[in-house]
Amino acid sequence: MSQNATSPAGPDFARGVAARDVTETPLLGHANGEAVLLTRVAGEVCAVGATCTHYGAPLVDGHSADGAVRCPWHHACFSLRTGQALRPPALFDLPRYRVETAGDTVFVRERLQAPIPRRTPAARPRSVVIVGAGAAGNAAAETLRREGYDGPVTLVDPDPGAPCDRPNLSKDYLAGSAPAEWIPLHDAAFYEERAVEIRRARVRGLDAAAHRVALDDGATLDYGALILATGAEPIRLALPNAGTDVHVLRTLADSDGIVAAALGATRAVVLGASFIGLEVAASLRARGLAVHVVAPEARPLERVLGPALGDFIRALHEEHGVVFHLGRSARAFGVNAVELDDGASLAADFVVAGVGVRPAVALAEAAGLALDRGVVVDQGLRTSAPDVWAAGDLARWPDPHTGQAIRVEHWVVAERMGQTAARNVLGAGQRFDAVPFFWSQHYDVAINYVGHAERWDEIVVDGDPAARDCTVTYRAGGRELAVATIYRDTESLMYEAAMERRAGAAMPRG
Repeated sequence: MSQNATSPAGPDFARGVAARDVTETPLLGHANGEAVLLTRVAGEVCAVGATCTHYGAPLVDGHSADGAVRCPWHHACFSLRTGQALRPPALFDLPRYRVETAGDTVFVRERLQAPIPRRTPAARPRSVVIVGAGAAGNAAAETLRREGYDGPVTLVDPDPGAPCDRPNLSKDYLAGSAPAEWIPLHDAAFYEERAVEIRRARVRGLDAAAHRVALDDGATLDYGALILATGAEPIRLALPNAGTDVHVLRTLADSDGIVAAALGATRAVVLGASFIGLEVAASLRARGLAVHVVAPEARPLERVLGPALGDFIRALHEEHGVVFHLGRSARAFGVNAVELDDGASLAADFVVAGVGVRPAVALAEAAGLALDRGVVVDQGLRTSAPDVWAAGDLARWPDPHTGQAIRVEHWVVAERMGQTAARNVLGAGQRFDAVPFFWSQHYDVAINYVGHAERWDEIVVDGDPAARDCTVTYRAGGRELAVATIYRDTESLMYEAAMERRAGAAMPRG
């Protein structure tokens, strides 16, 4: 899925570079045709790959500190000493290279084999069952193996397309500019090599006292530890329908269904000016369809991003031909039409409803787990049931950055929660303290958002959104809660690092 966006540039490290030029700030060069970062970590000269293993961003444009480098695009984090992927959304470790010093010259030699983890977990449950193969579930399964767990690991999910790169489903893949081979997070061999079993079934019951789950195919699975990662479910509108095709977008099959509907179509209506709704609108415009967006709010995304970015996003979409019907909602679906609450009718070959999601808590609720608009977990992501953790969109956790219990529906957050839950299953006793982060793509404009602000009393805009160059800061009680940036990637990364320092967040070991 990732692409090598960094062609060899800078000095040829294979021919050598002056030792005095190698500092704690990564130096970009190449060796044997591969882009390489050369740096000093605690006095040791180290060489690792220069390209993020997620979407191929040039890491030299990121932020480096404390022996780690953060990706400028989507905030993956890697060890500069070992190349290890410390934080999602990195898919793999960076390659690392042998370094040789002769006199005052440093040479980068061949690639080194990836080190085999030699960690011994503090706890070893007899088996681990993970319910849900989305961002959190996949990250949990990978982390269990990386942390040295060698017991049975089973991922249970009825979706044949999971685990997949869900953010891409509303962006490049839907727009037709990303090939299908980018969508799976890993191929089948990846899970086979790590002895992770994927069961294509739905969990229909959880007996927390007996440590057992029942599947809809009649089978049962006993577990020593359970990670609930069921995510969220799209809200489906219960409106009169005379035959118009109405889609939601959550799975690969959903995205493929919208692509199929768009083939030969000329008009689409998107219900909801959410991130998903607007990304779908942009993707359908890329396919040449006329797109109308219907939403009850006065500004798109104002509740999340405020008025300045809301106005900018509306103008950006209108610039690309999207027609908005704000302050309106659908009351029925006619034949190839959407009827609005003011009596207007919009022609539509098909409709996409992006009106939000709900946490998938039915399994947890039936099992008697504590709920509060999601599954309640402690700072280590443990639920109210023994040996049961929850991670991802369904979990509400005590956030050290805001001092509140929050639930966040972001891909990267879910991945990072999956990592923490897995480590704590193995007795790590780790607090989940990652700073929330998400990105949203609209045409050629990416918005990066760090932190979490459900409400604010002040918004400070530095720069000009219309010029595609700004930082928007959200404050409450004089405290900075979140920052949204456009084309200010380094600023976004530095704010994330600053938030971590304020909360005493621990950098994963590398």
